[in-house]
Amino acid sequence: MAKSEQPTLGKVLKGLRARHDWTLREMSERSGIPVSTLSKVEHDRLTLTYDKLLQLSQRLGLRISDLFAEPAGQAEPPVTARRSIGSLDRAVQVTTPNYDYHYLCPELRRKRMVPIITIIRAKTVEQFGELVRHPGEEYIHVLEGRIEVHTEFYDPVVLDKGESIYIDSNMGHAYIVAESCDEATVLGVCSSADESLMNSLMSLHAPAASNEDGGEAPSGGRVRKARATI
Repeated sequence: MAKSEQPTLGKVLKGLRARHDWTLREMSERSGIPVSTLSKVEHDRLTLTYDKLLQLSQRLGLRISDLFAEPAGQAEPPVTARRSIGSLDRAVQVTTPNYDYHYLCPELRRKRMVPIITIIRAKTVEQFGELVRHPGEEYIHVLEGRIEVHTEFYDPVVLDKGESIYIDSNMGHAYIVAESCDEATVLGVCSSADESLMNSLMSLHAPAASNEDGGEAPSGGRVRKARATI
């Protein structure tokens, strides 16, 4: 069976522009992104860093998650058999001072589960900052290292490799590396009945998202790295 073509950021932007009957210059004026950059993105020779994607989504009135897959032209039938192979090289990667996030299976639309491989570096709650909250529930499984889980209503708990925790994500929470551990890797699965879950999670990075050179990342149709603070 032939593999379905994976949508790229360029394909999504080209489709968006066609639906609105915009020229490249009109999209550039609306988004504040240069015509030359948009042209390279549409031809899959360039992708955009997280801060540029955020700018694009805000100025065009889109959810940022809509930029990872083409919207359907009409109402979709109930999904009964869809799948996506997750791999780090195709993940949406966001780098923050505390974590490296790898959002898996980004091409699937309307996900009610968001799988994330996360590398944790924060060593104290003070370094982590304010506890985070977002819609839904989440499951965290420790793949490597040891972590300390801080939550709003419970005492901290230490999890070793192979152990896991399930929490209400609306409750303030933070994951830091446990004592004597420099770094830890976890698999997280965030779930919510809200179809904008991916957008809610990505928006957590928004306050300080930027790129070191303020420009774009190499081609590949996905976010490679961005800077943010959580």
